[in-house]
Amino acid sequence: MTKRKLKLISQDPWLEPSAKDIEERYDRFRAKLDFIENDFGSLKHFANAYKYFGINFDKKRKGWTYREWAPEANALFLTGDFNNWAQYSCPLTKNEFGIWEVFLEEKTYGKTFVHGSKIKVLVDSQKGLNFRIPAYITRVIQDDDTKNFSGQLWFPKKFNWKGDTFKAKQSDDLFIYECHVGMAQEKEGVGSYLEFAENILPRIKADGYNAIQMMAIQEHPYYGSFGYHVSNFFAPSSRFGTPEDLKHLIKKAHQMGIAVIIDIVHSHTVKNTVEGINEFDGSDAQYFHAGSRGEHPEWDSKIFDYGKTEVLRFLLSNIKYWMKEFHFDGFRFDGVGSMMYFHHGLETIDNRDKYFNQGVEWDAITYLQLANQLIHSTNPKAISIAEDVSGMPGLTAPVDDGGLGFDFRLGMGVPDFWIKLLKEFKDEEWDIHQMWQVLNDRLPHVKTITYAESHDQALVGDKTLAFRLMDKEMYFHMHKDDPDLIIERGMALHKMIRLFTIALGGQAYMNFMGNEFGHPEWIDFPREGNDWSYKHSRRQWSLVDNPELKYQYLGAFDKAMLKVLNKNQFMSSQFAQQLNMDEQNKTIV
Repeated sequence: MTKRKLKLISQDPWLEPSAKDIEERYDRFRAKLDFIENDFGSLKHFANAYKYFGINFDKKRKGWTYREWAPEANALFLTGDFNNWAQYSCPLTKNEFGIWEVFLEEKTYGKTFVHGSKIKVLVDSQKGLNFRIPAYITRVIQDDDTKNFSGQLWFPKKFNWKGDTFKAKQSDDLFIYECHVGMAQEKEGVGSYLEFAENILPRIKADGYNAIQMMAIQEHPYYGSFGYHVSNFFAPSSRFGTPEDLKHLIKKAHQMGIAVIIDIVHSHTVKNTVEGINEFDGSDAQYFHAGSRGEHPEWDSKIFDYGKTEVLRFLLSNIKYWMKEFHFDGFRFDGVGSMMYFHHGLETIDNRDKYFNQGVEWDAITYLQLANQLIHSTNPKAISIAEDVSGMPGLTAPVDDGGLGFDFRLGMGVPDFWIKLLKEFKDEEWDIHQMWQVLNDRLPHVKTITYAESHDQALVGDKTLAFRLMDKEMYFHMHKDDPDLIIERGMALHKMIRLFTIALGGQAYMNFMGNEFGHPEWIDFPREGNDWSYKHSRRQWSLVDNPELKYQYLGAFDKAMLKVLNKNQFMSSQFAQQLNMDEQNKTIV
């Protein structure tokens, strides 16, 4: 039990009544870390599971070892192109910890167990015989005809990272460009890592953004899930290209001085049993909570049991894998609010006790503390971002101070506030005192990423700010010589909202790709309901590039805004000082 007063409690008197709860939270973390260090040597070594599980070449034994954790399975057999899919020719053996293993000698399989060949593992369990994809697989591909997914052996030449000495700097003003590789091109189709590196990175750099937050990197079977229903945690999505293509993108971003953040999904996983890890060993509770606790009712997905040692190894190893193998500079953790509570953040938190006692998922909180400890011990300059709207105390405080260890939280209330204003109030009814209050509603020591809108507001069924402001008039009156009051008002408010947000809302800023120039319409991925069309899952860069259209003015404003703020290190300064507030004239100084 900790005997010192934690800094988190000292700096926030409101937390004094919860001092014991916060100390117990820290003690849980210390107990788990002590267990890991005693049994595995260190947290860093514990997170090397990706080098132990899955398929790895053993130089000493001269062959490949495949290991899989499947405690409830009856038998496992590795099969694939290398043995002509002979189902039972490569059986695995099981140890007392539920870990299965098989060794394939290079002299026997060297000519067939080769780069690019397909593999699966046949699992014999209470659910019968089922072909599965290894949990730690690093490459998954989909058959163009059958649409079935398979693991793929991936033994490329070592990627040349020479010269990649870039390190992100949390202390600098952080301007984040939220992006999706597949929909980043203008064509009606799926974009690639290489196209993004060639066509989009130069735009991002020129516009003044110094970080990209990449969505949908982890493999996911359904493109329309926006990458949030992950099936294969260690495999970069093959629909965008190869792992080496992604590494090329990251290296090029670093050469431009752009940090690369991965939108990582550890809050849940897809239910699919063919592509994912659900029911891998035949049980419903291998990686997950048993019964209804292991089901996410809103997302139709499975929830991890963060109390299990092998689940911690899997997820923490996944973090280290992306940092070491791909040089990612940080993580945006999706669904943190869902992870921390058994009610998944769907209940109102209206008193202090609900942060520490009622419905709190302590194992998930301990996992997040371990994750942030690992991230910052692996790379002290790394960036860790939490998606949470609950206001969990200590979310962005260092773990050793009693917090969860994130560097930033997303200011998720700001976009909702702007939408409410636009939907419910006339322009002249906007309350500038309320605007000031909402944008400044955060504690000084809680670093916040502010944004006026993200991908969430751009999805079909919702509207971007530009489309809320100008709607159908954008189809007819965006020529620069076409005067239109609706367009002029919309563009003015679009600029003002973004300036107000970036000036007051936090210590970092985020924008979703295309919104900086008022990209029209919405995002709608190919699906049966739209005849599998890509029309609304792309970015029309030609709109902002066209000197005859007004989109150029919104793009130019965004670029100038970032230039001024970056030059003066505005975001990393303290809260803005209010000099004058004039409600009648709607001015703030």
